[in-house]
Amino acid sequence: MIDVHDPHEPIHSVRDFFIHLFTITIGLLIALGLEGCVEQQHHRHLMHEAEASLHTEIQHNANNVSGALADLHNQQAQIKRDIIALNYIAKNHKAPDKSHLTIDFRIRTFNKVSWKTAQATTAFSYMPYAQAEQYSRIYATQNDLDVAENQAARDAVVIVGPLMNTNYNDADPTGGRADQIKEKLEVFQGQLLLVDSLLHSLDDEYKKFLSAS
Repeated sequence: MIDVHDPHEPIHSVRDFFIHLFTITIGLLIALGLEGCVEQQHHRHLMHEAEASLHTEIQHNANNVSGALADLHNQQAQIKRDIIALNYIAKNHKAPDKSHLTIDFRIRTFNKVSWKTAQATTAFSYMPYAQAEQYSRIYATQNDLDVAENQAARDAVVIVGPLMNTNYNDADPTGGRADQIKEKLEVFQGQLLLVDSLLHSLDDEYKKFLSAS
């Protein structure tokens, strides 16, 4: 808040009036300039804090991509074995020797606390457009991955449901529904292909960002 005070001495002439007006104008300009500098410094500090926090978060997330891909590829290999087993069950009405169905899916979460904080503090509004756009692209891909992983997890639950009350030695563990379960498993397989694609895209985004940092 900038205060403008009345003159301490009475004004006796036009000259005194203009001198006082000039003094007030100079004072206001100096005060506004100082206030602007302080605010600009605060914005720069906020932006640099956000940049440092986002860099640390992206680096941490990038370190987890290889583990997420390894888990995913193991799950994809198991699905192929499950489909072979279900084809055998549908044809022979019994499970193949030394085989079992393993239908599971692990969601690998990637942090986005710094992203949300930067949005809440409006730090992005003080960054160059190209830089803010790069962050937006990275976290948009993360969000797409979250959606795809959640859908895959729901698909896994739908597949496992019919198998909950069956035993391995049942003549047909699916009660005549091996083909139906296989179809659902193939949908799940397609969903994991999407997750795989998004993980690779996210990995590329991370590497591009970190190599330029």
